[in-house]
Amino acid sequence: MTSESLTIQAVVETSLYGDDLTAMETFYTTVLGLRVVARDAHRHVFLQVGPASMLLIFKPDVTLIPHDFPPHGTHGPGHAALGIATDQLEAWRARLGRHQILIEHETTWPRGGHSLYFRDPAGNSIELITPGVWGLPAGW
Repeated sequence: MTSESLTIQAVVETSLYGDDLTAMETFYTTVLGLRVVARDAHRHVFLQVGPASMLLIFKPDVTLIPHDFPPHGTHGPGHAALGIATDQLEAWRARLGRHQILIEHETTWPRGGHSLYFRDPAGNSIELITPGVWGLPAGW
């Protein structure tokens, strides 16, 4: 196999950071309906996103301490876009409203997709995005 034939197939994990893991877990499970795969109350909560992706939420100061893998971390708001079906956009808008989540911004993109932006308890910018935004073969 040559280096020219090597390809990256997917983003499997995305990380966000927040000091209050309990608040983050509650938000992502209750508001967004994600399933917890693993948790360490002092370090992280790992959540499944769809059939093939993981959202890893870490306490930033703890992940800077060397562990079984290279240190990493950040402070300040990050961003993640989570894909939703186009026909569920209004139901998601209503669900966010029921949980008193403020939608900060909405955009309809030139290729036809739509995005809703809001914040998680740590201040990260979270986007619910419908297919069509990027024009990718998978629909996104």
